[in-house]
Amino acid sequence: MTTIEAPAPEQPKRKSLYRGDPGMWSWALHRITGVTLFFFLFVHVLDTALVRVHPDTYSRTIETYKNPLVALLEMALVVCVLFHAFNGVRVILVDFWSKGPRYQRQMLWIVLAVWIIVSAAGVGRQFFYLFTEH
Repeated sequence: MTTIEAPAPEQPKRKSLYRGDPGMWSWALHRITGVTLFFFLFVHVLDTALVRVHPDTYSRTIETYKNPLVALLEMALVVCVLFHAFNGVRVILVDFWSKGPRYQRQMLWIVLAVWIIVSAAGVGRQFFYLFTEH
């Protein structure tokens, strides 16, 4: 006696590999902030190297950084650094703490809460300096 099995229902096509899981978005954001920090450090090393090559060019370059657009980019940099650092600590705990994988989701929410609070303080301070003479 044979039985005929019904075909498996067709899976809906996904447009992305990300299913909306916070851990996956955390992984992606950690990579994005890491690449952002790499490019910032690359540019920072290049413009700092101008001091030894041509001090006048260095001074002119630093003057171009003193505008509101660059101040906003610095605020974004602070947010990226803080997320990358806090999430990096979480990743270390997940990897090297025996209970890390069990508590990784709770640690993610703690990291996000601390990140938002510290980022708000850091960006607030930068806005203060942006709009006041110092």
